[in-house]
Amino acid sequence: MVTEARNGFSKSRLSLLALRSSMLGTLALIVGISTLFFAAIVNYFGPGISSASGLFVVISMVVAFNVIQWLIAPYLIGALYRVRDIPESENPRLYSMVRSICERTGIQVPRLQLADIPVPNAFAYGSPVAGNRVAVTSGLLNILEDEEVEAVLGHELGHLKHRDVQVMMFLSVLPAIFYYIGFSLMWSNMLGGRRNQRGGGLTVLIGVASIALYWVLTLFVLKFGRLRELYADQHGVQYVPDGARKLSEGLSKIVMSTGRFKLRNRETPMNSSFKSLFIADPDRAVGEVSLLQKYGFRSDSELVQAVMSTEMTTGDRILEILSTHPNIVKRLKALQQSGY
Repeated sequence: MVTEARNGFSKSRLSLLALRSSMLGTLALIVGISTLFFAAIVNYFGPGISSASGLFVVISMVVAFNVIQWLIAPYLIGALYRVRDIPESENPRLYSMVRSICERTGIQVPRLQLADIPVPNAFAYGSPVAGNRVAVTSGLLNILEDEEVEAVLGHELGHLKHRDVQVMMFLSVLPAIFYYIGFSLMWSNMLGGRRNQRGGGLTVLIGVASIALYWVLTLFVLKFGRLRELYADQHGVQYVPDGARKLSEGLSKIVMSTGRFKLRNRETPMNSSFKSLFIADPDRAVGEVSLLQKYGFRSDSELVQAVMSTEMTTGDRILEILSTHPNIVKRLKALQQSGY
């Protein structure tokens, strides 16, 4: 028994080390490419050229917009998903689970909230103005068992511990900067005509390259976000007893229930504007659940095994590149490697 526990701990530790290495490598690429390209742009215009000053104005505006958006986002999310605070008297079990995980993790207990959404999901969010918050949907509490809800909370509290909202906000600014630099350069060239001092053709080329870089950086930021999701999964494994099993079953049920809901209610739109916050992408659920329609499940463990036994197609891998969340099959296999 002791040997099994040690093996499980070793697997979890190796998974964390591998994820940290991947995240650091991806982060280095994002920052390195951005710094190199920006230095090239500044060098092209020169520090004394008015166009360079204009670039800094564009950058300042993009950063300011993103910071303001970050500060007020909790209020927008609350209105969009009909979120309300949960009194402790309404759900003492939920508060008990969160406090227990927070004590083990060493973070403060966030505001617990309920989103009036029928599909099962959860999300962590916040800002210096609004404070940290964790919301669960009514569907999550209705469909998942308490132990699975606990594992989902372990995942979401991992996002708060790792400051994922702040990290992703910082990284998302970089592609946006090059997007607006690109359009600014092209528009300034078209409007400036012959007054352009450094050659209109090259300025347009730099503008096009900036927009192309925006797409490249966006793909890297999406990859980094998927790694953060896997990292938050590992937090649930570490700080929730038997967390790998509980989270595997919870994620499988979330995907199955969301997919079935969307298949039955195609005419009912579900707003997923902030889906990067969710523990699972609701827009991917229909495709993922279609893989499992042929199976019958008598137990939660059978459902998990059925998900893991499905093969990822080339289309699945392409869709994952463009997704905010890892493919559910890859996600469950990562949990299995960490001790499931």
